Amino acid sequence: MQILFLGTGTSTGVPQIGCDCAVCTQAKEPGSRNHRWRSSILVRTEKTTLLVDSCPDLHEQALRHGLRAIDAILYTHEHLDHVAGFDELRAFCWHRDTRLPLYAGTGTMKQLKRMYAWAFSEENTWKGYIHPEAHDHAGNPFVIGDIHVTPVLVQHGFVETYGYVFRHGGKSFGYVPDIKELPESSAAKLMHLDALAMDGLCYPQHRTHLTVDENIALMQRLSPKSGFITHSGHRLDYYRLADSLPDFMEPAFDGLTLEL
Repeated sequence: MQILFLGTGTSTGVPQIGCDCAVCTQAKEPGSRNHRWRSSILVRTEKTTLLVDSCPDLHEQALRHGLRAIDAILYTHEHLDHVAGFDELRAFCWHRDTRLPLYAGTGTMKQLKRMYAWAFSEENTWKGYIHPEAHDHAGNPFVIGDIHVTPVLVQHGFVETYGYVFRHGGKSFGYVPDIKELPESSAAKLMHLDALAMDGLCYPQHRTHLTVDENIALMQRLSPKSGFITHSGHRLDYYRLADSLPDFMEPAFDGLTLEL
C-alpha cells in the first residue's frame, strides 16, 4: 500500500496570501518543504486508487503527480478546504462507464448534496459532468477494491468529522487531518498502526485543531510505528519542526510517499 501526500497545509495554504513571514518567504523557493497545498492524500495498491478529499488545489496536485484515474473519493468533512475542488472530479468521470463512488459520513453527505445539488440530481445525465455514486458510510467500515476502510469519528469544530484507517496486505495507515479531541470510543481504532498522519496546525493553542505539542502527546498515546504531522500552517517551519520531533515522528510534506 502506498500513501502519497498531495497536500499537507491548512485552509490558507503556505505561502499564505499577503504574508511575508520567514516561512511563507522560504516556501516560495523551488523545492521548499514549507510549501503546502491544502491537505489531501492518495491511497494506492496495485488494484485500487483512493482519493481523500477534493481540496481547492486538486487541479495542480493531479497535474504534478500525473493522476488520471481514481476508483473512489472519500471525504473527511464538509469544510471548504476539503471539498472546494469538487468540480475537478469531472476529469475522473470522463473515461468511466459507471458513476464515481463517493464516500462520506451522514452529515457531510447531506452538505455535499446541498452544495453540489446539480451533480447528484437524477437529471444530471450529460457526459463529461461529475456523476457521483453516493455512499453514506454512517461511521461503519467498508471495502473498496482490495482496501479495507474504517471511519474514525473525531471532534473538530461544529461539523461531523471523520479520519480513516486504511488496511491492505497486513499493513495499516491512519489519516486524521482535522481534529481537536479524540473520543475514547474512537481511540482504539487508531492504536498501534504502522503509520499515522494527524493534524498539527501550530504551536499556540487553537480551538479547533491540535497544536504540535498536543499532536505529540496523542501520538505517544496511540503508539504508531511512524507518526506524521500534517494540515500545518505558516507558523510551522518544516526544517525546525523536523529537528524537534520524537524519533518516530516527522513532518509530512507535499509529495511525501510512504510505502507500507
